[in-house]
Amino acid sequence: MLSRTTTPGSAVPSRRTFLVAGAGAALALGLATPARAQARPQEKSPFGRYGSPSARLTERTLYVHHGGLGDHTTVQAAVSAASGAGHTLVVASGTYRETVAVGVDRTEMTWIGASGDPRDVVVVYDHANGTPKPGGGTYGTTGSATTTVQADGFTARSITFANDFLRADHPEITGTQAVAVKVQGDRSAFVGCRFLGHQDTLYADSIALGTFARQYYRDCYVEGDVDFVFGRATAVFERCHFRTLNRTDLATAPYGFVFAPSTALANPRGYLVTHGRVSSEAPDAYYKLARPWVPGSDTTAQPMLTVRDTRLAAGIDAVAPYTNMADAYPWQSQRFAEYRNTGPGAVVSVPENRPQLSHGEAESATREAYLGDWTPWKGC
Repeated sequence: MLSRTTTPGSAVPSRRTFLVAGAGAALALGLATPARAQARPQEKSPFGRYGSPSARLTERTLYVHHGGLGDHTTVQAAVSAASGAGHTLVVASGTYRETVAVGVDRTEMTWIGASGDPRDVVVVYDHANGTPKPGGGTYGTTGSATTTVQADGFTARSITFANDFLRADHPEITGTQAVAVKVQGDRSAFVGCRFLGHQDTLYADSIALGTFARQYYRDCYVEGDVDFVFGRATAVFERCHFRTLNRTDLATAPYGFVFAPSTALANPRGYLVTHGRVSSEAPDAYYKLARPWVPGSDTTAQPMLTVRDTRLAAGIDAVAPYTNMADAYPWQSQRFAEYRNTGPGAVVSVPENRPQLSHGEAESATREAYLGDWTPWKGC
């Protein structure tokens, strides 16, 4: 992207706390759990109810354990070993500091956090757009992703995807986009997952401009500051919690933007946020709800975002919740709309600044309409 300045329903310490906490403090917060050499007393294995290498759920189930009690000690090693379609990776509690790529041929893959708590299984790295590559050049926004998923039919449950790059630690880097996960495949589902970062945390995209990738996020937690949910996918965010972070490097508002969709003009469905909430660590009205991203690679894009039945905290600027990324593409010309939102950040004081769906229009702004013949919520 161009250079730009827990569990759902419970209080969630931010990734910033996670980064500055010492090992003991991190354990107390439940944010970083080291790999265990032995199983918990109440469990037969570190993989809980999901079996073990000696008692596989299926022949296509692989087990990941940082301490060596599984088939593989890294997530990427398990992905590489899972050739073909339909593999399941059961990941034991631990912090896996690595980058992971799920190529287009690894279709219908599922990752499961063994404990059922996403705080226990963390896949994290710290590349940013401007981080120098060993062979020269920099990683760029796409290359900064800790995890990249290109395959269709990917599902993740109870996993934390994180990028712990911090601007303050790298004043020499100006390209501070740092992606936790880039998702490009069709029929990609994330249930009970966390996405932690600052700028460009969750890249909900597609594999190519003419491909309309459908994605479903349910009961997930996402945090960041600048455009931290962005891309051109058709994505439904149901019962998700978005949290805007405080910033000490800026003196005035806005601190950032929650959404930056880049929906292709030909795509009738962009981002849908439904029955969720947006909270904030920042002062009141210091965040915009969204701004449109029209990338240089697709100057005909018409970004689309609908936020409905969602609580917006006071951190969102209620008077002017939308702004431009580039004046050549004003937000008023894009497909932004709201419906029945609540909270201090949803108060409509200047109607022209807050386009609202009619009741009739809202009938087509549903997960069913967005996802079509794909029904991932039935298995959640």
